[in-house]
Amino acid sequence: MKIETQTYQARRERLMQSLPENSVVVLRTGELSTRNNDCEYEFRPHSSFFYLTGFPEPSAYALIHGQGELTLITLPKDPEKEQWEGFRFGTEGAVTRFGAQKAAVLDELDSEAFSALDGTTHLVYLFNDAMLREKVAGWRDALAARARMGAVAPTRFMDLAPIVSEMRLRKDPEEIAIMETAAQISVEAHKQAMRSVRPGMMEYQLEAELNYVFMKSGARQPAYNNIVASGSNACVLHYIQNNEVIADGDLILIDAGAELGCYASDITRTFPANGRFSEPQAALYQVVLDAYHAGMKELTVGTPYEACHNAAVRTLTQGLVTLGLLHGDVDFLIESKAYRDFYMHNTGHWLGLDVHDCGSYKIAGESRLLEEGMVLTIEPGLYVSKDNTKVDAKWRGIGIRIEDDVLIRAEGPYVLTHGLPKEIQDIEAFMLASR
Repeated sequence: MKIETQTYQARRERLMQSLPENSVVVLRTGELSTRNNDCEYEFRPHSSFFYLTGFPEPSAYALIHGQGELTLITLPKDPEKEQWEGFRFGTEGAVTRFGAQKAAVLDELDSEAFSALDGTTHLVYLFNDAMLREKVAGWRDALAARARMGAVAPTRFMDLAPIVSEMRLRKDPEEIAIMETAAQISVEAHKQAMRSVRPGMMEYQLEAELNYVFMKSGARQPAYNNIVASGSNACVLHYIQNNEVIADGDLILIDAGAELGCYASDITRTFPANGRFSEPQAALYQVVLDAYHAGMKELTVGTPYEACHNAAVRTLTQGLVTLGLLHGDVDFLIESKAYRDFYMHNTGHWLGLDVHDCGSYKIAGESRLLEEGMVLTIEPGLYVSKDNTKVDAKWRGIGIRIEDDVLIRAEGPYVLTHGLPKEIQDIEAFMLASR
């Protein structure tokens, strides 16, 4: 499953149409990163570079100009290097496979940049890319030094980040198809974890079940570090040690999603290690589930992004009062943020090429309105620290989160991560059937 070359070309054309006349865009894919000594991590291209080119190799640069014409600067074909490190597309592949109008090898980067930038008014790049920022400054200074020979250096600089972020925020049909496939791989991985869990297992043994399903399904990387948190570990939001014994009576919080074609999925489920929720666990879980459903009702076209969070917070706060973990007026507890002792994060985030994807959440200080094609997570939770002596002991050490990936559509929200149990009775029935 891949995105067609024509789609990348259309994105570049759309990008250039949004920029001032006589602009050139410069992007860098990134370098291999050393893991230890002379061994590198598997390479993943910068998300915005990939979004506009589809080119997967390291050390590449893109120059986008005119009506969206692409010059790709790549590593050269090198039989000896390829013997050790694997196939390279080279300049020929950059043109034939990735639709570049022109390609050059990395040694020619400076001369290609000078040619593209000479006479350009606006130079557009990612301001937060320190290496590229240094190169851009060098190219500008070198062109300025050649002014007597007729060279004209760019005079205005624009940050590409807000422009490409807005483009990436609205997903096209090809992206949605990949994301739903990644989501469904993740659904199957979570089901496998529910089937496999037994008290006495190590958390990392359960993590292995997730990774097995990811990889056998073609998703060779998780979209982020897997969280497999048993018992009170679930109260640590980004717990990734995954190295403790799963005890009988523990809840297991798994936050894990596959990455496919550089696109992320993101699911969290919380379920009992022995297949049955205790009474306190079920009571807290139901509050989180109610918050999930309250938030889901707000995921409609034209609704402010923050409405989902606000609905979830109100439901969680009311539930905490009903169960006796908080005391007082619900409105006051929300205004004073008293609920944050138990719920300290937002109820979702954009999802796409990055698991916490780009795109602003506010426009001119106001929560932006949801639009067709946006994809986001919904993930309410409650976390009762084992050290919280203000609450009855039966609640302590319980951490719960429920998370799905949702596509905003005119006809209503569509859950990409469909098919994974989250109602209490459905979880218990699924786990019972697996034993």
